[in-house]
Amino acid sequence: MSKDRNDGWVPKRKRSDRARLVAWDTICAVREDDAYANLVLPEAIDRARLNKLDASFATNLTYGTLRLQGRYDAVIARCSQDRPVDDIDAPVLDLLRMGCHQLIELGTPPHAAINETVAIARNELGQGTGGFINAILRRVSERGDWREVLRSTSANKEQFLSVWYSHPRWIVAELRESLAQFGREDALEDVLAADNEPAKVALRARDMSVDALKERIERAKMAWSAPYLVPSAVLLAHGNPGRLWPVQDAAAGIQDEGSQLVSLVFANLEVSAGTDERWLDMCAGPGGKTATIAALAAQRGATVFANEPHAHRLDLVAEAVERFSDIVALREGDGREIGDLEPNGYDRVLVDAPCSGLGALRRRPEARWRKRPEDIEELTQLQGQLLDSAYQAVRPGGVLLYTTCSPVVRETAGVIEAFLARHPEAEVADVTQTANSEALVPVSSTGTTAQLWPDLHHADAMYMARILKK
Repeated sequence: MSKDRNDGWVPKRKRSDRARLVAWDTICAVREDDAYANLVLPEAIDRARLNKLDASFATNLTYGTLRLQGRYDAVIARCSQDRPVDDIDAPVLDLLRMGCHQLIELGTPPHAAINETVAIARNELGQGTGGFINAILRRVSERGDWREVLRSTSANKEQFLSVWYSHPRWIVAELRESLAQFGREDALEDVLAADNEPAKVALRARDMSVDALKERIERAKMAWSAPYLVPSAVLLAHGNPGRLWPVQDAAAGIQDEGSQLVSLVFANLEVSAGTDERWLDMCAGPGGKTATIAALAAQRGATVFANEPHAHRLDLVAEAVERFSDIVALREGDGREIGDLEPNGYDRVLVDAPCSGLGALRRRPEARWRKRPEDIEELTQLQGQLLDSAYQAVRPGGVLLYTTCSPVVRETAGVIEAFLARHPEAEVADVTQTANSEALVPVSSTGTTAQLWPDLHHADAMYMARILKK
């Protein structure tokens, strides 16, 4: 006599890990919508109500996968049999890159990295996709030392550096050229590696003391660490800076140490005999430098004139300088017009020119995949036009500082050389003495101009040149 049977059982589907799902959703949004990870990810973490540990893992997984996708595409290509990476559906490729990052960079145990990634695939994309991802990631985990595999199969050293450090080849070439200008030819690998290191959040006290800012960080149960480059900076060791009331009400602001140094140099370069009352920030958006400059100008009785061509970015400037609104005048307009409108009208002019942003790849992991070599030509034309306008706008003997968040020679020395050809009466004055007097470590120098590097200064690769108008 057979035993009674119940209604049977159905295998339960493994739930998707929430932290990994947040990372995948963010990476997909970056690819599909041209979104910025630093804007999308915090909202996704809040919606998923991740705890601190899971939020940290999701953050590392998201940014690491975006930064190193070039490396992981090379790895996947060697494990996908005859299927080219370009033929893999984009959401599937995103999951494969995430799995590779866990296996190769994060040191996640293979069973966890593979099983959790496959679970997302099966839940979100189907059983067949899960099997495909499982097969490839198992080959990835079994291969061994991927650095050596990629080194031995690369055509030359530059190709290996491009693949392993996940920078498009043209960016590697641009960095090599720039490093040579500053006598750092052997530092290419160090700079590429530094671009892949997460940047700490740097804070700048503006309408409060540095000690008071540190105290507020501690009272918020967060931790701070000492700065690398400028004594005015406070580095946030962990925690969300948006929770700090000094940041909320603009008594302090988030600002990379490289940008903080630019602000200090701009304010502290000497002017020749005459007034020092009118300071122009020609390209003010989104307002971080403007706010720091305004805090310094307030101590001198100077007025800051902030120009920004885009309304939404001017709104950000207004928000950043709200505490100094009595000494900051805002203008929505094209900076290229100001020289004609107000010749010799300013004692100090800062041209923080729109640029490729290749000096800020630590903080913008998706940027390296969005830029193209042809973008540089259009940018250099704009940079030169803004510099021409600034030269008209500054008074003889005043301060004119040209700066970019890029080490690319065409955007730095190339722009200055072209400017001097148009204005033979102008000359490049030394900026390095002031920069070194404000910095905790020496800046790289050509003798007169200055360049920061992520490996040496733990900051964005800011370039600075001072133009002298006699």
